[in-house]
Amino acid sequence: MCALINTVPEKKEQAIGRSKGGLSTKIHARTDALGNPTGFYLTAGQAHDLNGADVLLDLSLSQTWLMDKAYNSKDRVIDPIHKINGQIVMPSKSNAIDQRDYDQHLYKARHLIENFFAKLKQYRGIATRYDKLAQNFLSAIYLASIMIWLN
Repeated sequence: MCALINTVPEKKEQAIGRSKGGLSTKIHARTDALGNPTGFYLTAGQAHDLNGADVLLDLSLSQTWLMDKAYNSKDRVIDPIHKINGQIVMPSKSNAIDQRDYDQHLYKARHLIENFFAKLKQYRGIATRYDKLAQNFLSAIYLASIMIWLN
């Protein structure tokens, strides 16, 4: 007996999304205090950043979290970190009614994350996403991250 198996994953599973510039993919990364990568997650280019935050938010890893304004969600990010008495270093959105205080000196260390992405984009295959499958693209990101970490 023979059964047909669909080996081609659906388009939404490949983390390819439409944006103004064409097809794109968002790379969500978690780094340590030195800017070295500790985790990745891929989403479609038009997806909101919070979709990656749910996966990468491992509360056992750190007590201090430096984040971009896009992760400013009380239910999905802020409350879970507050439950473990963690410190959130993230400015409030400009249109927020209640502006949250944050350590601006500590927030300056967020450039390490941006520097990591700049180093990652040095690899042309990652900057332009030559890989069609998300699994292959994520593997290329891991390989490039290993090279960055070793240098």
